[in-house]
Amino acid sequence: MKSATLSMNELQEAVEKLPDDALAASRRAALAHLRQHGLPTTHDEDWKYTDLAPVIDISNRSLRQYSVTPSSEDLDSVVNEICRSIDADWLVIRNGVIDQRSTEQLDNAGVSIALLSEFGGETEFSAPLSNLNAALLHDGLRVRVTDGAKIDRPIGILLVDSVAETPGMSQARVEIEVGANSTASFVEYHASTGASEHYANHIAELTLGDNSHVDYVRMQERGSSHNHTSRLVVAAGRDSVFNHCAFDLGGRLVRNDLHIDISQPGSSVEFNGLYLAGEQQHIDNHTRADHLVGPARSTQEYRGIVTGRARCVWNGKAIVHQGADGTDAAQANHNLLLSERAEIDAKPELEIYADDVKCSHGTTIGELDEAALYYLRTRGLSKHDAKQVLTRAFAQAIVGKAPIAAMHDMLEEKIAKHLGPLLAGVDA
Repeated sequence: MKSATLSMNELQEAVEKLPDDALAASRRAALAHLRQHGLPTTHDEDWKYTDLAPVIDISNRSLRQYSVTPSSEDLDSVVNEICRSIDADWLVIRNGVIDQRSTEQLDNAGVSIALLSEFGGETEFSAPLSNLNAALLHDGLRVRVTDGAKIDRPIGILLVDSVAETPGMSQARVEIEVGANSTASFVEYHASTGASEHYANHIAELTLGDNSHVDYVRMQERGSSHNHTSRLVVAAGRDSVFNHCAFDLGGRLVRNDLHIDISQPGSSVEFNGLYLAGEQQHIDNHTRADHLVGPARSTQEYRGIVTGRARCVWNGKAIVHQGADGTDAAQANHNLLLSERAEIDAKPELEIYADDVKCSHGTTIGELDEAALYYLRTRGLSKHDAKQVLTRAFAQAIVGKAPIAAMHDMLEEKIAKHLGPLLAGVDA
């Protein structure tokens, strides 16, 4: 079958409509790279389980009626609800357009905000979908935490989209730099409304200064007809600490890439995730930790609860390069399959080119424990309620790892809300 291709002529017309600002050169370079290399297909090893044809189709239909200032239904109620649910200083991006009111309202002596259109930016053209993001980027955010700052309140980045009757597409980019000896936490929240199809593509870069500490929680709760791709690249400084936790609760086709570059000794990174999928959802998490020096530590655990005809992918890779002695790298993936039609593709990978290392990996895929179900039923619970208890306990293992403790109650409520429909189709 012929692979779907992006309409380059219509893409070029869209690029030419964007402002002639500091990002113009990178837009043109990204367009040229797309013309030469295109987008990844299932023939590429890292994309063998995820076919981008649906998002390419949405992109082509959106490009035919591309507008530099996309119209949208009122998003104030959605924005206000999310911002009230999490105590943070919020930066808001609506349909790929930065809400400058939010950047002006953020008042913290240790944090500075700038627009990429004022300075330009470098694009990682070799990374899939980064060039599409750069070509169509309206504007991006640069967040800087000054050296020695201790930021007590989380910085929230809300990316929210709305689509009405026609397909939509949005691009967003955020660059974060946390200075040396600083402490900060971030919440990245993705949401969407509207019945029509939508595709959102988000790129983020995070640089950690020496001896800095960053906690980061990502929440994706997009609509059932909306598609989402994201890439987060992290550069860890000497003796820095990075704790990341991701939750995928929505979306139709979802692909997340997390790449952590450990090029300074003493770094400690922990990244965990939870994904819930039902119906015909497709959620793909690809993680990669490059240990270039030692001693340093990376550990990850991802868990999935999958039912219906959903398909989920987890590919965790840790590469210990030559000379990275003293590396400690561990990865684990655990999945609950609640339907015979659901599918999990799990691929833990370790590449080790050094001698003095401590590395481990493993994955499990199974059903709910019948003995535990029986025990709960003997205590008066229905079979359906017993499954609720066990699945929520399975998810709680990741919620407990979320590094922003004030979010735990909200996360538990969101997970319970999304587990209800997933378990409704499972025999009670």
